[in-house]
Amino acid sequence: MRHITKVLVVGAARLLGDIGDITRFGSRAHFASFNGTAPIDASSGDQNRHRLSRAGNRRINRVLHIMAVVQLRHDTEGRAYFRRKLAAGKTPMEAMRALKRRLSDVVYKQMTADAKRLQTGPGGHAGATLQSSAADPIPIAGTSDKSLPGPAEPQPRTPLKINS
Repeated sequence: MRHITKVLVVGAARLLGDIGDITRFGSRAHFASFNGTAPIDASSGDQNRHRLSRAGNRRINRVLHIMAVVQLRHDTEGRAYFRRKLAAGKTPMEAMRALKRRLSDVVYKQMTADAKRLQTGPGGHAGATLQSSAADPIPIAGTSDKSLPGPAEPQPRTPLKINS
């Protein structure tokens, strides 16, 4: 159980670190293209197929892959989605690609919702304003009447004891 928690924390940290500001992606399709889960058309004749892209951020793609594998190991919505894709005639690889894309969309949706909730102000800090928080709009610093101390006086050193 501790190993699973560590994997989840590391995966979340990887997503946050590599993605950064989610608002730089205009849509979930743009985000999917960035992380390599956007499908590439591999159709031929009457066969309409898509394959997994090898482009994009491979570290984020790996986190999404681990998320997909965990979804398949447990009775989750992801496993039900995967099974529906298999029942629709997709190969296991195509169903996995579709699940990873769906998880990419979930990550995008959650991160954009979090970004809207935590609107940042100037300097990238939530709640920051251009107004000073000082009580007086123009703080005045007065000079001290006391003079500054002079140069430091030399201090005697403690002699070292040498054991012989």
